[in-house]
Amino acid sequence: MDSNPDKHFFDLFMLIIGFLVFVTFGLFLLANYIAGNTQEVYVLQDPVYLEEVDDRIAPVGRVAVDGEAVDNAGEVAEIQQVVEVLTGPQVYNQACVACHGAGVAGAPKTGDATAWAPRLAQSDAILRDHVINGFQGSSGFMPAKGGRADLSDDEIMSAMEYMTDQSR
Repeated sequence: MDSNPDKHFFDLFMLIIGFLVFVTFGLFLLANYIAGNTQEVYVLQDPVYLEEVDDRIAPVGRVAVDGEAVDNAGEVAEIQQVVEVLTGPQVYNQACVACHGAGVAGAPKTGDATAWAPRLAQSDAILRDHVINGFQGSSGFMPAKGGRADLSDDEIMSAMEYMTDQSR
């Protein structure tokens, strides 16, 4: 035996502490194994829990095709298209000023009566056709509706009237 009783006590104490830590860890693993095979399975099969999960993952709504009957539809919203009709100056500032403001690609500058005179001498039908359908002339190119196909014919015509009024 050791001649030093303190070393013997310390070694024995560490052996007992190590054994207790090992037993604690073993009990922890055993408790997790038992809980995993009992409690978690029970919770996952509980009807109340399953109903709550179904409620959480249920779709918020569904799309009904024209003519299809919808149960419990409540109020069905009507789609209303909101269209803001732009004025001549608004269309000019959004689309036309890019070319007609600086005379790009042979476009007559707004307010330049000399450049506009040959165009104004043509009939309104020809001007309308060139503005709406586009035109390839000797001095440049006018894209259909000034490159803004989203604008209506009336909006484009009001912009043309605005520019011609400025250029007379």
